[in-house]
Amino acid sequence: MTWLNNEVLEGEFVRLEPMELAHIADLQQAVADGESWKLWYAMVPTVEEMPAYVQEALTSKAEGDSPYVVRCKTTGQIVGTSRYYMMDAKSKRALIGYTWYAESVRRTAINTEAKFLLLNNLFENHQAIAVEFRTHFFNHTSRKAIERLGAKMDGILRQHMILKDGSVRDTVVYSIIACEWPTVRRHLLSKLGRD
Repeated sequence: MTWLNNEVLEGEFVRLEPMELAHIADLQQAVADGESWKLWYAMVPTVEEMPAYVQEALTSKAEGDSPYVVRCKTTGQIVGTSRYYMMDAKSKRALIGYTWYAESVRRTAINTEAKFLLLNNLFENHQAIAVEFRTHFFNHTSRKAIERLGAKMDGILRQHMILKDGSVRDTVVYSIIACEWPTVRRHLLSKLGRD
């Protein structure tokens, strides 16, 4: 059962476009800016891994995920990715993740607006009851970014997954639930200067 369509979501600063094979070269350029794959706790592809990463994302699309590329509207460049995944149409829940950005756009309005567009679509257009975020216990930058959105920590999944380097990840789980969305929405709009 399809709950969400992988549709374009557009704001003032970003345009979220459904990921395609044609985006590989642009994503390789974006991921090279900052080399985030060198962070041992991050699950970011290298330049060489990008074709397989995009192919995996497109395969997950056939299983119901909605992978996006994030395009900066000021420059027209693709600057990262994000994705809806593990969507549960019956329970109206979804996860947002697989998010990474080029170094040049970190700490800008790009991530705030991208997350606003994804959350707004889920809560306003698809009546989600909860949206979840997950990150590595030691990814303090990601944890702070998720908390700045207004998400609350639900707990820690200990020994949750084995990473490609063989280390075992403890996963911190955050969520925003439907009754919190109006306040979170106002908070994000305020951060974007639209309140």
